[in-house]
Amino acid sequence: MGIPDLQTLVSAFEQAGTLQRITAPVDPILEITEITDRVTKAGGPALLFENVIGHDIPVLINTFGTRERMCHALGVADFEELATEVQTLIKPEVPTTLIDKLKKLPQLARLGSLPPKVVRRGICQEVIHRDEQVDVTRLPTLKCWPLDGDLSRNTPAHVAAATDRHLPTEGRYITLGGIYTIDPETGDRNIGMYRVQVFGPRLCTMHWHLHHDGARHFRKYRARGQRMPVAVALGGPAIMPYAATCPLPPDVSELLFAGFLNRGAIELVPCVSQPDLQVPATAEFVLEGYIDPTEDPIAEGPFGDHTGFYSTADFYPKLHLTALTHRRNPIYPTTVVGKPPQEDFWLGKATERIFLPLLRMLIPDIIDYNLPMFGCFHNCVFVKIRKEYPMQARRVMSAIWGAGQMAFTKFIIVVDEHVDVHDEQQVLFHLCANVDPQRDVVLTEGPLDILDHATAVVGVGGKMGIDATRKIPGEGPQREWPDEIEMSAEIRAQVSRRWAELGIRLPGADA
Repeated sequence: MGIPDLQTLVSAFEQAGTLQRITAPVDPILEITEITDRVTKAGGPALLFENVIGHDIPVLINTFGTRERMCHALGVADFEELATEVQTLIKPEVPTTLIDKLKKLPQLARLGSLPPKVVRRGICQEVIHRDEQVDVTRLPTLKCWPLDGDLSRNTPAHVAAATDRHLPTEGRYITLGGIYTIDPETGDRNIGMYRVQVFGPRLCTMHWHLHHDGARHFRKYRARGQRMPVAVALGGPAIMPYAATCPLPPDVSELLFAGFLNRGAIELVPCVSQPDLQVPATAEFVLEGYIDPTEDPIAEGPFGDHTGFYSTADFYPKLHLTALTHRRNPIYPTTVVGKPPQEDFWLGKATERIFLPLLRMLIPDIIDYNLPMFGCFHNCVFVKIRKEYPMQARRVMSAIWGAGQMAFTKFIIVVDEHVDVHDEQQVLFHLCANVDPQRDVVLTEGPLDILDHATAVVGVGGKMGIDATRKIPGEGPQREWPDEIEMSAEIRAQVSRRWAELGIRLPGADA
């Protein structure tokens, strides 16, 4: 079984020496962000602020801020372990002998334990506040960046004009909450991770984009004229923040996938004021409430986002809180996004590695890929293929632009199989060496991430594919392609042996 709750994860990090407790007073307005930003960019530890000014609840941040801590939360030594398990699930080997069938029993038993399990009680409801008792401002929510919530700067005209829908705000946000909703037609659960701006003790806003499943559920409730129940869970099993961010297809349950990652069912309890919803039994905090789709939305934002820029203000639905529950002596988990690297980079890197088998199932040409840090997840992807026929790189580009959330990729660079896509200098070398811009660049247009401020229209813009592979006949005008310089394997091994005998290990030499 995986790590059952946030405080167990904190203890594990502390024992491993990868958590720093901070007892000095610290301000949730900007100061925690500045400290965390420096620590994260230095590859430093998780931070537990125990003395947050104006609050009596400690704040945990930078929880997943290194590869090691991200792997620890997932319960593996390396992301590739989970990628291998995903590969086994989607392309299982059929057992042919009795021994093979017996070996499959543990795997089948594990598959049977994946669906979530509803229980009667959970530590997330040790303390319950209802109705007028609810005060979300007790939580040490952060104002991360100076212009968060500041409607006086760069506000779109349609937002500025509707002054009757502007409410006073401190620019404080819940940033690491799992948002639990249900489809009113099918009853299917969804978990997303969308920012929640705090406006008052019982009022927040829910920021979701048009393509998010939570927004799709909202449109269905609006069409029915019904209130939409919503819960925001903070903490719980260590893998839940990751599961909430996974780009799963709409018909694949995040809780089912979380059970797979957790190596056992996620335990849920019914909400106390929104009984149609269930949330993790071991959460630190749960905010329960509803959205009334007949109400006018209110101005939300701006917000310093993972793109490194402020996302602009716009109108989003009000979230009215009806209950706040928590465990005794809770910890408030949060995160900061901004110019990379931030903590969310490692959440994205885990997805990159774990979902490679699924991407290869959709696009078998792909050997490997890399979402480089500078691309902020959706701006750029490096792709490696084994080239077998003319224009194969262009086929791969088109397939990526039709593959789920990969469709929002703005730049695709395709290289040959011998290129290490995780070595940015190698990729850029072959980009510069192998590309004739007139012949090898594809320009198209389509949907892009709504947070991309460079597009002329929100959510729609141009895309570029670059074929940086070696060119073969049938790929347009070209001269004879030269051989790439490479020393023979025999000479490399010979030099390594001879110099090793002299007690000298040359840089880059083979072992």
